Amino acid sequence: MTKRYSFVRPLGGTDYEWSADHAYVKVSAHDTDGHFTLMEDNLKSTFALGLHRHDHHAETFYILEGNLDFHVDGDWITAPPGSCLHIPPGIPHACVMSEANASARMLMIFQPAGFDLYLAELGKMSDQQLNAPLKMQELARKYDIINLGDVPERGEPVIK
Repeated sequence: MTKRYSFVRPLGGTDYEWSADHAYVKVSAHDTDGHFTLMEDNLKSTFALGLHRHDHHAETFYILEGNLDFHVDGDWITAPPGSCLHIPPGIPHACVMSEANASARMLMIFQPAGFDLYLAELGKMSDQQLNAPLKMQELARKYDIINLGDVPERGEPVIK
């Protein structure tokens, strides 16, 4: 059978709600034969993503609402709505909310696909597994996520 197209309504798609964000898979690895994944991420005020890199995956972020601070390859960048940030493989990066008690919304493209498969595995894990550092490290490595530590101390943004 040949694939035709996929269509996802607002607030549609496989969704994953965590304590700090609520992500919707809009275009999956299955939809694109593994070429890319497109997601919408609704970030809560407590969102913070520690420093990490991907050796084989690129990520592109398009900010829809709110302001985010990205730490990319040693630089701080403040990204307001309408901003687009592309991070090639191998570049260390982290992300936090720019303002306390604020939220944000962004589109994310992962190329090649696979991040949606990572979220699917996380979604099936028990609290005990989610709190097992070795299990989480193993899963992260499987999906090309190399954790490098906490969010670095904020410096003055080089791009505002």
